[in-house]
Amino acid sequence: MSSRKRFMLPEEEIPRQWYNIVADMPTKPLPPLDPKTHKPLKPEDLYPIFSKAVSQQELNETDAWIDIPEEVWNCYRNYRSTPLVRATELEKALGTPAHIYFKNESVSPVGSHKLNSALAQAYYCKSEGITNVTTETGAGQWGCALAYAAQTFGLEAAVYQVKISYNQKPYRRSIMQTFGAQVTPSPSMSTRAGKDILTRDPNNQGSLGTAISEAVELAVTTPNCRYTLGSVLNHVTLHQTIIGLEAEKQMAMAGEYPDVVIACFGGGSNFGGLSFPFMRHNILDGKKTRFVASEPASCPKLTHGVFQYDFGDVAGYTPLLPMFTLGHNFMPANIHAGGLRYHGAGTIVSQLLKDKMMEAVDVKQLESFEAGILFARTEGIVPAPESCHAIAATIREAKRCKEEGKAEVLLFNLSGHGLIDMSAYDQYLSGSLQNFEVSQEDVNRNIEQLEKII
Repeated sequence: MSSRKRFMLPEEEIPRQWYNIVADMPTKPLPPLDPKTHKPLKPEDLYPIFSKAVSQQELNETDAWIDIPEEVWNCYRNYRSTPLVRATELEKALGTPAHIYFKNESVSPVGSHKLNSALAQAYYCKSEGITNVTTETGAGQWGCALAYAAQTFGLEAAVYQVKISYNQKPYRRSIMQTFGAQVTPSPSMSTRAGKDILTRDPNNQGSLGTAISEAVELAVTTPNCRYTLGSVLNHVTLHQTIIGLEAEKQMAMAGEYPDVVIACFGGGSNFGGLSFPFMRHNILDGKKTRFVASEPASCPKLTHGVFQYDFGDVAGYTPLLPMFTLGHNFMPANIHAGGLRYHGAGTIVSQLLKDKMMEAVDVKQLESFEAGILFARTEGIVPAPESCHAIAATIREAKRCKEEGKAEVLLFNLSGHGLIDMSAYDQYLSGSLQNFEVSQEDVNRNIEQLEKII
């Protein structure tokens, strides 16, 4: 293999601020609503659930730049900047004239991008005197990140892990427990929401929507406890923009600028984290970069959902959010990309998609693993099943460039490694994995149950 081009920032170049794209968006997202009154939420309405700091960040529409606290920045510099890498071997294997780059977030202590927000949320809770945090997790990437961050700042963490992932990915559970977190498979009998779900369906294998319900219930019923979230909401994506802000500087070091930016999509944190800093140049400077979100065909809210107010969880504990959704009761297939099994999209991404400032594609499970295997064999990194969706979409773009004879610059986010997901690769290599797709009729039936606010 030829020597790879890796671009790293010196410590003093690690960004000191996050970027809030809402301040620059031509059309702001519709406001989150109180589910009882249907009135727009104020930051103080979120205080019983979240820390005050992130509640204010969530609804901030005016400040484009928000300072990273010194304590959080000091944690970042333990593993940032993450490398920007030219995927020359993948280019050769595809025979494409495209220049392919990836931002390697798998090098964080927990193996994914999720730590960027976990450290911030844990810090804010600690600084406000909160002692306990709770959350949900699908594949376990976010749960591991929060467990690590809670340990860093001296907090107790309780994690509800989607049951199918709890059983599929036992080592993620072990990592969370190693960092001191209590881990419960969801749905469980430990909350009213979980009991209700299991009463209706005793064999329910869970979804991020069910796990969110349980975590939110625990937060609001436990003294001095707050809920933390790994994706979807604005403040989470805000914290993740350090990815794109670094990549912007690193692309300049490489002497190139992306024509297409690609990331996998569950709720929007890693997609927005990479994309939004580049998208600001489309908004403010007239750049023409394309932005592509790659989601699983089994959970296709961006490509087959509707734009509607919906709950972020199954039980209806969260505010009503304006999102592209499959309906909060949607139960996705048991694919191995557990972090992408979520029924809705974040409000910022939903508005951007509605305004045609970005695109979305869906990828079948077998295509995603085929892409992941090729990437592993060419670039030497086993990608997380979630990240395989970004790689698959990148390969599609690289093949298009080959057909059209265009040497476009493609940038994607390697959001995490798959070294704890090898059971999924075992199933793919043995031929036992299968594709799952959702019919539009199934989607429509679920969406018809939503209260029509838009």
